Amino acid sequence: MLVDVFSRKITGKDAQEALERAGITVNKNAIPFDVNPPAIASGIRVGTPAVTSRGMKESEMLQIARWITEVLNNLGSEAVVARVRREVKSLTEKLPLYENRRVAVVGSHG
Repeated sequence: MLVDVFSRKITGKDAQEALERAGITVNKNAIPFDVNPPAIASGIRVGTPAVTSRGMKESEMLQIARWITEVLNNLGSEAVVARVRREVKSLTEKLPLYENRRVAVVGSHG
């Protein structure tokens, strides 16, 4: 999904960096008719493969959206970033990315 963050006076680069510090991976991305150069960009691209691979569903995705909104609404607040990072870590520890693959590999070796 492509999200225009520049309409909120945030560059894609700034959004990507803040969210990365909070443990949320997105990519800065140009939007249609972007006024910013690609290295800065006016949007972010949000994907779902990492969350669906973990078995996350709608409720977790709603929480991730809340975290993204919170970080971007408080750009520059390292306290918010730190709290969100702790909460993201707690969620991802409950739903590891490759747990099923590890079990399958271990099980196949007898």
